[in-house]
Amino acid sequence: LKQFITESFMQCIVGGVIGIALGFLVALVLRTYTPFPASVRTSVAAMGVMMSSAVGLFFGIYPALRAAQLDPVVALRSD
Repeated sequence: LKQFITESFMQCIVGGVIGIALGFLVALVLRTYTPFPASVRTSVAAMGVMMSSAVGLFFGIYPALRAAQLDPVVALRSD
């Protein structure tokens, strides 16, 4: 169970960080090549990482609970 939850949490953290990096990059490109004053607040970026982690934990706990309760032989058997 801990392994599945940790995996879900880490995937969402990585996805959140990649999304924030892309957001900063798009803001930089807009600010450089257009007159639009684009910027990203650090507090909003941190909130994005927290929200992606919360969503990952929420949608990772149920499958993790189901997988943790299965017998390994049954879990690996294909239907």
